[in-house]
Amino acid sequence: MNVNRDFLICGIDEAGRGPLAGPVVAAAVILPADYRIDGLADSKKLTETRRRKLAAELRHHAWIGLGIAEPEEIDRLNILHATMTAMRRACLNLPALPHKAEIDGNRIPQYMPCEAEAIVKGDSKVAAISAASIIAKTVRDDLMLLAEARFPGYGFAGHKGYPSPSHKDALIRLGPCPIHRRSYAPVRQATESAQSGNANHCG
Repeated sequence: MNVNRDFLICGIDEAGRGPLAGPVVAAAVILPADYRIDGLADSKKLTETRRRKLAAELRHHAWIGLGIAEPEEIDRLNILHATMTAMRRACLNLPALPHKAEIDGNRIPQYMPCEAEAIVKGDSKVAAISAASIIAKTVRDDLMLLAEARFPGYGFAGHKGYPSPSHKDALIRLGPCPIHRRSYAPVRQATESAQSGNANHCG
């Protein structure tokens, strides 16, 4: 990949802050200096087909680092700090350490290994952040498809862990599974309800 090795800049974004289940995934992307990928945009505004096509193209042409914070880490740190941790990991997992990271949002993770700048709505302004948004979303979706096979009945392949009505119904019926975020109110309430039901049954 033809990059300006004298000053490498990566874009960083995440996917999965809002779901009740599954990890938060961050991606860091360094784009080639001489290559333009048509159609980069905030991953939330793309169809799944278009997003996956762009993700495949990015994997072929760009440098990518991934960072993941699992549900238990989200519960222990809270979602903000877990997200910052995943972003820092993504940066560290790039093939080469960048000189600067441009990060979607208004916060910069602590202990970044390089200069960093937070850019509000960066996923719609900076190509490398848009690319990171696409990669993060695609990777997280794939992880939730795997979760569907591991934990059937919750509908993870459809809602990807977000608090849809069908997901909340499944939580009530089945109780939380190992990848649910116990610190999130609907999951906590479902856990308490299940415990209350067991206690009443035993009584």
